[in-house]
Amino acid sequence: MKLNASRYTPVDDKLIPTGELAPVEGTPFDFRKGTDVGARINADNDQLKKGGGYDHNWVLDSGGGKMAEAAEVYESSSGRAMQVLTDQPGVQFYTGNFLDGSLTGKDGKSYQKRAALCLETQHFPDSPNHPKFPTTELKAGGHFHSVTIFRFSTR
Repeated sequence: MKLNASRYTPVDDKLIPTGELAPVEGTPFDFRKGTDVGARINADNDQLKKGGGYDHNWVLDSGGGKMAEAAEVYESSSGRAMQVLTDQPGVQFYTGNFLDGSLTGKDGKSYQKRAALCLETQHFPDSPNHPKFPTTELKAGGHFHSVTIFRFSTR
């Protein structure tokens, strides 16, 4: 996994952002260089404990407003790769922490804890309550348009 983000938005005990824009450097949240998703997921870190793993918004270095690469996921044994490009200022990275095997998918296979990951491009959660976050205000008569591209390939 690689995330083009130097900061993330820490959360409280209810997984609501606190309003802080924290640096990822020196933390388990630093994915600026390709890193295995599970390499630090069990680190002794208050934020990882609150989410049971990763369930946080990363502040994209691009700042939003223009198309830029947000993330890249690469699975070495199959060679599959996914590149995520967006014009949004953030990406929520979730590692299936609340999956418990009760949901089933293709061929009846159950979804176990951390058996999947999600990358959701977005504005920051709880933005209206945090002045440091990009605005999500849409005035009457206004229009909202956003583009996210998920590009798949093999290497």
